Amino acid sequence: MVVKCNSLGLFGLKSYAVEIEADLSRGVPAFDIVGLPDTAVKESRDRVRIAMKNCGFEFPTSRLILNLAPADIKKEGPLYDLPILIAILKAARYITANTDDSAFIGEVALSGDVRPINGVLPMAICAKELGIKKLYVPAHNANEGAVVKGIEIYPVENIFRLIDHLAGRNPIEKAVFSQGAASELSPLDFSQVKGQAEAKRALEIAAAGGHNVLLIGSPGAGKSMLAKRMTGILPSMTFDETIETTKIHSIAGTLRKGEGLITQRPFRSPHHTITKVGLSGGGTNPKPGEISLAHNGILFLDELPEFNRSTLEVLRQPIEDGTVSIARAAGNFTYPARFMMIAAMNPCPCGFYNHPKKECSCNDAAVRRYLGKVSGPLLDRIDIHIEVPPVEYDDLRDHTKEETSAQIKERVDKARRIQLERYKGTSVFCNADIDASLFDQVCVMDDRANALLKKAFDRLNLTARAYDRIMKVARTIADLDGSEIISAPHISEAVQYRALDRKYWNR
Repeated sequence: MVVKCNSLGLFGLKSYAVEIEADLSRGVPAFDIVGLPDTAVKESRDRVRIAMKNCGFEFPTSRLILNLAPADIKKEGPLYDLPILIAILKAARYITANTDDSAFIGEVALSGDVRPINGVLPMAICAKELGIKKLYVPAHNANEGAVVKGIEIYPVENIFRLIDHLAGRNPIEKAVFSQGAASELSPLDFSQVKGQAEAKRALEIAAAGGHNVLLIGSPGAGKSMLAKRMTGILPSMTFDETIETTKIHSIAGTLRKGEGLITQRPFRSPHHTITKVGLSGGGTNPKPGEISLAHNGILFLDELPEFNRSTLEVLRQPIEDGTVSIARAAGNFTYPARFMMIAAMNPCPCGFYNHPKKECSCNDAAVRRYLGKVSGPLLDRIDIHIEVPPVEYDDLRDHTKEETSAQIKERVDKARRIQLERYKGTSVFCNADIDASLFDQVCVMDDRANALLKKAFDRLNLTARAYDRIMKVARTIADLDGSEIISAPHISEAVQYRALDRKYWNR
């Protein structure tokens, strides 16, 4: 007789239904798993057999065949241990309860404990859509699954507890979502940054419009210090953003133990030795890369020219599209990658080119070679270029109270609310995402602003993309001023944020 047990699988960010079919029949004792299992799934045979023995159950001595349907999709990972175990226990008549409305996921330890797995949130969402009423998950993943309303999530600590529950002897309490204690405010605050008023202003504009930023300055000027405080002035995440972000981190296995939802915008800072696959995602079993883990947050690239140039070129398409597509033999995967990029770099190998007090030891060829590691097309996709000068001693010793991140965030939130209202009903979230169909409608200039931009376009030999970037930044500056029309001061400030590539790269 064939018995069935429901489970779920992962394909990229999406989940799908998996049905475990178990058949016990006469013949030479054997235990086979079919349905395109990978190595981890095949090893379930040993984990499940030993777990049953250690829990006091006799493993069937008949011929046992397990089929993981659909058979044309490869099944990966140890998450099928628990449903395989339940299917065998049902086939051997240790479990007689009806589990047609239930699904099971989890890794089984040799002792019978159930270990946590990745990807519970997208699987819980899929289970609800499939009409499954009850989902049994590892206890450590229960809070994550309980985020989804309309489905009962049961935390499973070990096999004994689950079997007692299914037999009606000792019911398991349903999981109830708990965000836990409110996250503490970050100790990193803009009030700790002395001086650098121009850089702070540029970063405020970037946060208000979701713009990419390049910080150029000598060592010790405060580029990294500024970048690490950016999450404190970004708008709070919406519920949809928290779900999107948590799904990605759930699949990647970066959620903290017991964490339900990610409510803080991600800040990812990969080392410059990262590979293309590490940045964009992929691998034999494709996983999200750093640009997807930074979705709805910040990707900070410190020492930008030290990154491999071919690795940096991977960023060009995701910056434009907000997604990254990966083609592998297993299929095509598309991960979201709508992030705000902040890059920091020195102006030359020694770091003191154009320094007001220290002499640069690099020759022109070395400077050109260093700057040439950042390509023109990538540079053109960065909206704001800002020079971070060295901080003077008087600024460091100045006890005047600097603006806090909370004060800056108030202005950023106000500008973002204007944008949310403006782009309601469209796929645009902020000014950095404005597409061609909305450009003329939302980026309206007065005559003086138009004349000023025309002069800058001709004099600086700007590209069409640079024109678009200037207009988007000017739109954000106008929003911070509460102005519907882009005026000449807004254009003037936006243009100055596109001047450094001419100063350094066109030497």
